[in-house]
Amino acid sequence: MKTLLAMLALTTALSAPALAAPVTLTTNLSNYGGDGAYLALYVTDAKGAYKGSLWMAGGKAKYYKHLSDWHRATGGNTAEISGITGASVGAGRQLKITLDLSDALFDAGYELHIDAAVEDFRDSPSEVVVPLTRAGANKPVAGRHYIRDFTYGM
Repeated sequence: MKTLLAMLALTTALSAPALAAPVTLTTNLSNYGGDGAYLALYVTDAKGAYKGSLWMAGGKAKYYKHLSDWHRATGGNTAEISGITGASVGAGRQLKITLDLSDALFDAGYELHIDAAVEDFRDSPSEVVVPLTRAGANKPVAGRHYIRDFTYGM
């Protein structure tokens, strides 16, 4: 029940029409020379507690355990990503999604995390961690291994 309430709170924070605005999340992958990357985009609060998933790139649940920070936070519960999945993202390619995110997520201590995993390569938990601030919009943040850069635009 607690997970359901947390998810409902984040869903409300993400999509409350009067308080939300479209935000475009752009993840550019480097040319790492391997198969497509699985990516988990999720939000934590100011204390680092998981608040909800925004997107999952990669459709086979058996690989989600390699998105280790996301997996640890959710217990691997695929209900966390029901309806918000897409294909894995190839090396050198781009994942660009637009979501309605609540104004309450910005400048309030929330962080967006991206975990990355590529078959036959090492996993990269919290490959990107970026504070959700208005000042940080449109400023590229470098990834550690597979992600060349990430930006969010408001």
